[in-house]
Amino acid sequence: MSPFFTFILITLGVLAVLGIVVGVTNDAVNFLNSALGSKAAPKKVIFSIAAAGIMVGVITSSGMMEIARSGVFHPEQFTFAEIMVLFLGMMLGNIILLDIFNSLGLPTSTTVSLVFGLLGSAMAVALFKIAGTDEYELSDLSQFINSGKALVIISAILLSVVAAFTVGLIVMYLSRLLFSFRYHKTFDRYGALWCGVSFACIVYFAVFKGLKGSGFIPAEVFEYVNSHLALFLLVLWLIGSAILQFLKLFKINILKVTILTGTFSLALAFAGNDLVNFIGVPLAGLDSYKLALASGDENMLMGELANPAKANFWIMVAAGLIMTFTLFFSRKAMAVTETELSLSNSSEEGEERFGSTFISRGLVRGAIALNNSVGRLFPRRVRNAINRRFEPLPREEQGSATYDFIRATVNLTCASILIAIATSFKLPLSTTYVVFMVAMGSSLADRAWGRESAVYRITGVMTVISGWFITALAGFVIALVVTLVLMWGGWIAAAVTVVLCSWLIIKSNFTKKKDEKGKDASPTLIGKDSTDIQLQCIDEVCKTMERVTRIYSRTIVAVFRENRKVLRDMVRESEELFQEARERKYKVLPALRTLQEHDIATSQFYVQVVDYISEASKSLLHITRPAFDHINDNHQGFTKEQITDLKTVNDEVEAIFVTVNEMLRRKYFSDMTMILEMRDHLFDTIDAVMRNQLRRMKEGKFSTSASVLYFNILNETKTMVLQSRNIMKSFQRFIDESGGYPLLAQAISSRAEMLEEMAESDSAE
Repeated sequence: MSPFFTFILITLGVLAVLGIVVGVTNDAVNFLNSALGSKAAPKKVIFSIAAAGIMVGVITSSGMMEIARSGVFHPEQFTFAEIMVLFLGMMLGNIILLDIFNSLGLPTSTTVSLVFGLLGSAMAVALFKIAGTDEYELSDLSQFINSGKALVIISAILLSVVAAFTVGLIVMYLSRLLFSFRYHKTFDRYGALWCGVSFACIVYFAVFKGLKGSGFIPAEVFEYVNSHLALFLLVLWLIGSAILQFLKLFKINILKVTILTGTFSLALAFAGNDLVNFIGVPLAGLDSYKLALASGDENMLMGELANPAKANFWIMVAAGLIMTFTLFFSRKAMAVTETELSLSNSSEEGEERFGSTFISRGLVRGAIALNNSVGRLFPRRVRNAINRRFEPLPREEQGSATYDFIRATVNLTCASILIAIATSFKLPLSTTYVVFMVAMGSSLADRAWGRESAVYRITGVMTVISGWFITALAGFVIALVVTLVLMWGGWIAAAVTVVLCSWLIIKSNFTKKKDEKGKDASPTLIGKDSTDIQLQCIDEVCKTMERVTRIYSRTIVAVFRENRKVLRDMVRESEELFQEARERKYKVLPALRTLQEHDIATSQFYVQVVDYISEASKSLLHITRPAFDHINDNHQGFTKEQITDLKTVNDEVEAIFVTVNEMLRRKYFSDMTMILEMRDHLFDTIDAVMRNQLRRMKEGKFSTSASVLYFNILNETKTMVLQSRNIMKSFQRFIDESGGYPLLAQAISSRAEMLEEMAESDSAE
């Protein structure tokens, strides 16, 4: 056996481990979100239950391994050497693709990446084989690709999107209509029966369908159940309802029990359905290696891969342990989880992760018009009764959970049923598609997408779905290119590609990025109590004004010197500053709720200063961006006269900002009149500078683009200084109002003394 194929086999084994790590990071969102979103239990408990489901699921998924062996291509048309390169190319491309999506925090489908990755790799090997021999022509490509089975798989995946959304929407609507948001009284009567339905479905589909063929349940039992299915489900429902009703007698929350049971079931279904995505190809490579080693022929055709697969039990257990370890320690998994939770959140406060598009706006307008039209078909009394069932709880009763136990149960039950059905038919249904679309359907039915958030949520859903189609295209193209390179380059290409792939994985997963460090270190204005909020706000105002001063001054100097690198850095810093200010505006309401009734006066300052900071940072951004674009596009720089005038403006602005910053740090406002005089003098200077530029333009001494930038800088400078003055006025009122609170006054005094000591220490050095 050639060392090259031994190298490929070892590489496939390593990539299998990496595939599990990257794949679970992506797919953990599928079975964790409902329990995490509803906060049914502590994270460790949820993770432990999911881990148990994974371990049960991995030992029942051997039937799904056939997808990697013969589901997309005809193995009898490929030799051992070709099939090993095919598997290596697919795995390398798949790892890179999934890691990119995880880094972006977007959930994607490991099933789609598997199917289209295998399709791309098989296509590459087939094309290479056709090009290298006269035996085949391009029209013979269908002999290599199992197009019929591939189309069935792809159709099932696409159909799951529509089916999951529809099922989630209908079941959630009926459930909320039955229980409403104040579900406790109704749930005491019918909750056991309702949860019994979930229990029956979860047990039948996840256990009896999931464990079919595993040998744990005798075949005779399966035959009896299938022949008396209706009776069996009825009995299972009654038994489950009785058990849950019995648990209620001991004051056990059966909704939590159902959610945790569903989490176990969904983790089981995930492992049983999706394990093939991670280790199916490496195991097929191992079987191929054994067949070639036994025959001693490296050019043998691999038709035996079409036979049913029998995965090694201990390999499956090891894969389950790796999946469990990744589940507990992956940081990226939480980033992917946040995407779905943000789109399912019932709260319409805070900044939405996605923007709006003309498509989402059109869909919302159409949905509102359709809802109004359908509503007219029902009497007003019926409409009012339905609307009362969907009235959300008051804010003080909602808690911190993303959604309640009713929606979490619906999400888990619907997703478990759909995934387990697909698994029973040996269709590699995308768990990501199913779970995500069930959650979106239930969110829509639960009216979590209100007028304030609907356009952003729809944009988010479209972004994720478009990412899925990109997954298919990218998975196919990456696998195609990588496999062609491997077929052409042999040993050298394989070694280089493996090293490159390893470097990308290590860099992405084990190197903490600068922006993450900055994000972790960035302060927030929301504290534990009113005094914390006020003190943090004081610090933020001071730090923001100091950053504005530095960025503005460096930008003006960089424009004079036409320094593109510094301008690029200033654009980046001003964008960060603006983004932070924008995020603060969305945190205003949650922060104000933490203030007590007697803090209303200072709350006014809080609202004002956040808005003023946002406007000042926006003006700064409107200076840095055009300045960089002007220099980056190689336009003509400023003339000597323009530079001289701008230097005068810059000196006065810097003098104002230095004075403002000093007053802010020391909480000393006796020089407010001086600030007003400096501001008025600056505005007179700006007016004079503008007149000078207009005179130069009249004399023909101007560049159009430079003049536009020149006036833009002057106008935005005036706006920025005005906002700085507004910040000072609000800050002074805030300090005056806070003087009545001894704790805050004492904190401000001690903070000022500390800053003075630091300043004296710095001057001494």
